Amino acid sequence: MSSSTTVRTARRRTLRIAAAALTAAAGLTLAACAGSDAADAKSAGHTKTSSAAGEATASGWSGLQSTDAKAVVANKQSGQQAGSAHTANGGKAASPVRTQRLADGISKAEIYKLGDQHYRAKIVARGSVLATLETKGHDDGLDANDMFVTLTLDGQVHSWMGGGHQGPGTFKLAGGWTAKVTKIGELRYRAQIIGHDGVAATLETNQHDVGLNANGIYIVLSNGGVISAHA
Repeated sequence: MSSSTTVRTARRRTLRIAAAALTAAAGLTLAACAGSDAADAKSAGHTKTSSAAGEATASGWSGLQSTDAKAVVANKQSGQQAGSAHTANGGKAASPVRTQRLADGISKAEIYKLGDQHYRAKIVARGSVLATLETKGHDDGLDANDMFVTLTLDGQVHSWMGGGHQGPGTFKLAGGWTAKVTKIGELRYRAQIIGHDGVAATLETNQHDVGLNANGIYIVLSNGGVISAHA
């Protein structure tokens, strides 16, 4: 092979190697650029996601905060409902239809109308509620240390002092009535109210005093077996 031929062959090999080197360098540059772009895109995406999450948390729209907010609202509503119930039970929401002085000269009855033939009377002395009477389909009564009080279905309060009879036994009452009182258990007494035609009514205590309007004669039977009547 001549020397000129050898030189040309060496030049071609050198050009091919240089071209291959340039191609490889270009490929590496493109790969590096692509990787950089992907990293930048990932970083930007992560930044946007973090920013959005931060904004959501700050505005209270994350799941936890939303749940907490609902719980707080529910608790506030429960508190309001409880407060309303407390007001109703405490009698603050309603005013008595009237107030009446009682026989002892100290106590008074605050009378509330709750419905048709449904009344409540609070016995109050010196600002304190001592007892409560309530009609629920029947009259009610109370023995308050020998002061007897009745509350009738029409919301009338009657009170008087003394005149009690300790049962068991049979006793004559005002208005021509007779009461036959028997003990049927602990703090439980029964009184048959007897008129000219036999037993007209029966009172029975169950750890609670009871009362009756017997044609304008007001009768109280206490859970201790004391019975008293007044016209």
